[in-house]
Amino acid sequence: MTDRASTYVASYANPEKEPDVTDTHYLELLKAWGVRDDGNFIVTDIREKSEARASVRLREFTERHLRMRLDNAKNVVLVISETTREDNEWIPLEIRYAVDDCEIPIIAAYPGHEVILDPTELAPLWPAALAKRIREGTARVIHIPFRLEALKDAVAQFGPAKRPQSGLSFYDIETYRGWGY
Repeated sequence: MTDRASTYVASYANPEKEPDVTDTHYLELLKAWGVRDDGNFIVTDIREKSEARASVRLREFTERHLRMRLDNAKNVVLVISETTREDNEWIPLEIRYAVDDCEIPIIAAYPGHEVILDPTELAPLWPAALAKRIREGTARVIHIPFRLEALKDAVAQFGPAKRPQSGLSFYDIETYRGWGY
């Protein structure tokens, strides 16, 4: 049995539409905020993914390492922005492997949102791989704003042994109020 102790961070930002957001932007925020006391985050960075597009051998290597990283993760923070669904290569692979093979929960974190009380309103932002698994009932997802308290709680709370109840889970208004949102 693999020791699932880390949090895998998946994000995609189209540099033409989101020039201020880099592949490490959200990871650095998570670390700076101390979302995990141990700082145990893992990511497959955009440089690695870009280089893998050029070579079949590099792609196979990157996919193998991506899977190894997900095998060691207890959950996935999937940062969903306006352009996340545009990635039709790596984000779908990360979602598919996390849900179908690792059976770990996804923490869908949305930058720019204060509270999330109806995840279906955000469905137009979802990558197709996530939407399919939510629709089929195989993904266990908590939908949260990309904010400190919500991230800390979700990362600490959810893992293979305790997953969100469904693909459309969210915190109630009282929880948000308790965090001062």
